Amino acid sequence: MTNFWKTVFNFAQTTTTEVGQRLRLDWGSVQADEKSDGSLVTQSDHWADQEIRRRINHTFPEHGLLSEEGEHLFPTTDWCWIIDPIDGTTNFARGLPIWGILMGLLYRGTPVFGYVHLPPLNQSFHGFWLENTGLTGPSGAFRNQQPIHSSLETPCSDHFFNVCTRSTAIIPNIPCKIRLMGMAGYNFLMVASGVAIGGVEATPKVWDIAPLWPILKAAGAVWTPLNPEPIFPLQPGQDYGHRSYPILVASQEQWVSQFQPLVQSLL
Repeated sequence: MTNFWKTVFNFAQTTTTEVGQRLRLDWGSVQADEKSDGSLVTQSDHWADQEIRRRINHTFPEHGLLSEEGEHLFPTTDWCWIIDPIDGTTNFARGLPIWGILMGLLYRGTPVFGYVHLPPLNQSFHGFWLENTGLTGPSGAFRNQQPIHSSLETPCSDHFFNVCTRSTAIIPNIPCKIRLMGMAGYNFLMVASGVAIGGVEATPKVWDIAPLWPILKAAGAVWTPLNPEPIFPLQPGQDYGHRSYPILVASQEQWVSQFQPLVQSLL
């Protein structure tokens, strides 16, 4: 691993660990307010957002930044961080242990590195995906620095398929056991780590997807946007604050054709 990628990895690991330690003190004991899109936000989200942005600006002053609670315009810089300071805010506010900190690094609009830390579970996931970017560096997807891979098994009634609260209408269509995590990132990570055979999110934003994009791709999983237009590369000057990207994730390419017709009604 080159010095640049070591710096990126160590920065993400240290930042999410230290911010996570502080957030654990607020976990289950904060008031949540509703935003215009119906999602929740807490003072802990705002604090974590400011702290992570401060650290990025200090360590990578030449990099751009886009975050759920801050700037939504994609910058003109080659490198840009996208962060979700607390993914799973409702779980966080109510005391459930499935919530985490998401950080993704994009090169010319395409995610190349992702890091997710889940403090209550003592789990951290990261991945590198440099294909077709012209960059050289590490590859692979990891949980607590051990390699992970999506499932190679054939979908059946004993496998898990993850949904979100806005996609429950499709549950009768899915020939698998259903799980609902309350955290988009963890929904995706369960596919990357081979726990679930697939999953769907009806209204994820770029900060829900970008940090997970390299991890899932490196793990062998497949992203399938339910709208025809591609998500990446993101375009400089565009506002991504209110854009949702309904998406299917599958453990293998061959299962996309089986699941996509079952979830397409989400559009």
